[in-house]
Amino acid sequence: MMVLDKHLNGKSFLVKESLTLPDIGCSQVLQMAFQCVFDSSFQKTIKNVTAWFTKITSLPAYVKSAGSIKLCTVAQKPLGAKDEESAPLPTETTAAADDDLDLFGDDDEADAEAAKKIAAASKEKAKKKKKVTIAQSLVMFEVKPLDSDTDLDALAQEIFAIKMDGLYWKTQYKKEPVAFGIFKLIIGVTVEDEKVSVDGL
Repeated sequence: MMVLDKHLNGKSFLVKESLTLPDIGCSQVLQMAFQCVFDSSFQKTIKNVTAWFTKITSLPAYVKSAGSIKLCTVAQKPLGAKDEESAPLPTETTAAADDDLDLFGDDDEADAEAAKKIAAASKEKAKKKKKVTIAQSLVMFEVKPLDSDTDLDALAQEIFAIKMDGLYWKTQYKKEPVAFGIFKLIIGVTVEDEKVSVDGL
């Protein structure tokens, strides 16, 4: 993305000084990301791409074909995902502070030595502890019904009902016009690569 942003520096279009097929194709590829993932803070890091995408998607021909595109301000979160929090490991300072309370007024040296041992053991444990990285992928699905009578809201709930270990549906979904009064359902999901195969969904 940074390469594309650098390429668009000082340019209005990808190839020439006017709209071409690469502009249309690339903007369509990035459409889902700008609508669901690229929040306002990330958009600031790719100012050239954001300005180019906004210009292309606001053209009358593009709006007529794909509808009005609204950039997301906050990235969608996986349905049911929880932030993992871990308690901080005791440090030499906190361990020593806990041992400062001497109810009997003696054995100060023994307490200090015990505190040092606890702190040393905690540091050693922290060195051995390895952070596990879970490989995840964000997948965007476009569900197109055969006719305009399909209830896309009910269909979305049926999709949300699909439960698998390592599968996290997005909390929101979008309905975009296709043609002749027919709308398509755009829904995202985050999967853990080792647990879930997208081909099986």
